[in-house]
Amino acid sequence: MAAIAPAVADAPIREVQLEALVVMRIIKHSTTAFPTPATGCLVGMDVGAQLQITNCFPFPAAVPEAGSAAANNNPADPYHHADQAALALAAPRAKSNASYAAEMLKFLKEVNVDAQGVGWYMSCSMGNFVSQAFVENQAFYQRATDERTVALVFDVGRSSQGSVHVKAYRLSASFMAALKENKFSAESIQKSNLRYQDILLEIPLRIHNSHLLTTLLHTLPTPPPKAPLDFPAALSELHANPALAANPLAPNLDALDLSIDPFLEKSTDLMLESIEAHITEQNNASYYQRSLAREQAKIKTWQEKRKGENALRAQQKLAPLAEDEWQKLFKLPVEPSRLEAMLVGRQVEQYARQVDGFNAVVTGKMFGVRGNLVLERELA
Repeated sequence: MAAIAPAVADAPIREVQLEALVVMRIIKHSTTAFPTPATGCLVGMDVGAQLQITNCFPFPAAVPEAGSAAANNNPADPYHHADQAALALAAPRAKSNASYAAEMLKFLKEVNVDAQGVGWYMSCSMGNFVSQAFVENQAFYQRATDERTVALVFDVGRSSQGSVHVKAYRLSASFMAALKENKFSAESIQKSNLRYQDILLEIPLRIHNSHLLTTLLHTLPTPPPKAPLDFPAALSELHANPALAANPLAPNLDALDLSIDPFLEKSTDLMLESIEAHITEQNNASYYQRSLAREQAKIKTWQEKRKGENALRAQQKLAPLAEDEWQKLFKLPVEPSRLEAMLVGRQVEQYARQVDGFNAVVTGKMFGVRGNLVLERELA
């Protein structure tokens, strides 16, 4: 058994078990801080290939340093929110918050509860979480020795529809290796065969309720109906049905609304903005290639000219001139990092998945209405 224990401890994370109390705390913190991103620390334990998250606490509000641009901003300034968002996203890897988290874990250990840091959480709106700050935060946790951490992303915008939308992510091993070397040039990416799809790994997540909460749900005053309900003729009948209206476990009837989902339009606009950002990154890469080609042509012309001068000086029995002097005369442009382009591509994919999900719901409603209309026409 002693030989098997290390292998179990080193098993990769296959599943994340999230307590319902942690979900409620994250929702409260995220909705209170909205539209500024909310960040905090996750506490729990790892059991084999499962990571159990049993507690969490928010990071202190980010306070800009005195004299900085963020500290001098007026709250009415449109750039003030952007500065506050940047400070909030940098909170998980700040030195002050690292000390704060270590102190909180110490206090939790003293009261004999789970005191193992298992990652961090953040809030976003409409899936706009893929950024360099998110990658740096998760890389900060995954660089730790014997780390077993995840990043929880709670979507405030999509959760406003009535269903909790939370995901667990980790950075892939191939991306962590490239991030450690900090080589995101076109040549290095082609050699490592790294794609934007390989940046994040989504870990299956399961929300777990305690036995006390499960017992409470089973002792609700209004039990669910045992007999099958009649098919309603209109949405108003669903609201008027006491078997559904008074049942706290009844499904959300707003999901049956036939209007086009407003989040679908918002996701489409965000996806178009990300595509424009991706085109901008491509234009920057093309500009670098053109600048590099121009400088290389100048260098080649200069080298041919210097070779001709040295051949003439050799005939005149003079000392040749240095042929590597071009390194002082010409400066090749620095290749821009392709990391931002990869992150933008991953963000476009995130928005595309959202649009696909919204389209499936809207299309399903339309086909349901069409089937009901056809059935009524046949019966008439």
